[in-house]
Amino acid sequence: MLDAVGADSIDDLFDIPESVWFDGAFGIDAHTEREARREVEGTLARNDDLTEFLGRGHYAHYVPSVVDDLSGRSEFLTSYTQYQPEVTQGFLQALFEYQSLLVELTGLGVANCSMYDAATALGEAALLAARVRETTGDTVVVPDGLRAERESVLRNYVAGADLAVETAPMADGTLDVPALRELVDDDTVLVYAESPTTRGTIEASLAEIADVAHEHDALFCLGSDPVALSLLQRPADVGADVVVGDASVLGLGTAYGMGLGLFACREAYVRQVPGRLVGASTDAAGKRAYTLTLQTREQHIRRERATSNICTNQAWLALRAAIHAAWLGPDGLVDLAERMVELPRDLAARLDAITGVRAPVHDRHHFREFVAHTDQPAGAVADALEAEGFAVHVVGEHEVQVCVTDANDAHVEEFVAAFEGAA
Repeated sequence: MLDAVGADSIDDLFDIPESVWFDGAFGIDAHTEREARREVEGTLARNDDLTEFLGRGHYAHYVPSVVDDLSGRSEFLTSYTQYQPEVTQGFLQALFEYQSLLVELTGLGVANCSMYDAATALGEAALLAARVRETTGDTVVVPDGLRAERESVLRNYVAGADLAVETAPMADGTLDVPALRELVDDDTVLVYAESPTTRGTIEASLAEIADVAHEHDALFCLGSDPVALSLLQRPADVGADVVVGDASVLGLGTAYGMGLGLFACREAYVRQVPGRLVGASTDAAGKRAYTLTLQTREQHIRRERATSNICTNQAWLALRAAIHAAWLGPDGLVDLAERMVELPRDLAARLDAITGVRAPVHDRHHFREFVAHTDQPAGAVADALEAEGFAVHVVGEHEVQVCVTDANDAHVEEFVAAFEGAA
């Protein structure tokens, strides 16, 4: 292999500065357990103790203790991929329930049993669109307000498939549909939109966006999450062909990196779905049984015919999401979603009453979060809030973004008082 790539040794494959080479000694003093604990505790104590009103893709909801209790059982926590269905029926059933939850929320026929995060799910959606589109094309269209990390992953994914990414402008927090119509053409393979958007607004023109995509034989992909989907129109009802997003809003606290990617699509594309699918059947004794029905990864029998090179998934997080959803139940999930409309609406109204503040900036319905305009420089406002123990996003010279959920709503009174002092 070294001859094939023109290298003399394995070391030639790596460009690592000599200053960080391992020389056989770590240079770390030995510590007793007590000393090590004291050292770690001292390091952690240096963290700022801020109450976060942050969002933009990372959302905290109250996770009931039953999620930790059940998902922490050894048969779940120590389980690897469910290759042997005869010994992993419980885990397979939980993943089947997770898939069923997404199918019900999206109205689409198929959901896989998890992906790494929302960004990789979007990348896989673009590749799926390129495979199933009947005519040629090489362009994926996304909103110019797409989170930078998601767009970066998408561009990395499609580069190997010779696809290009173009951005469509937004107007008042949602996609500018007339501008989108001018941009989308017969070279477009996928049109992507989000609801809620990065700025927390609800996209009201999803059916029209789907029509724009379908007029040019492109797929329409919608980005959302399970809590929002429990209240908003079902994606299938507004013409979505694929739904992606982050399902870690159920079962997982804010992780700022780790996620749980959801992926659902029309049943016609089932053979093109990346990752794994859990199916239900009956065993030799006639009892209901579960198994990995479809595994399109390259490391399995698909090999060169694989639809993706996914080598991991988030099965344990999908399990946690399924437990959390079951604990909430249909009514509880809708109640939570309704609060995610009421809480930002009420907080925005209170901030809007402060002199020098206008909230929300966009004349739209919002979900969890909103953008507020401040007459003072946004950076100065955020710094003043941080001094009072609160964290918000700065998204413009005079704009901050505020996220409120059931995890931080108990601190709204102090937050409003601090905002009044900062503005």
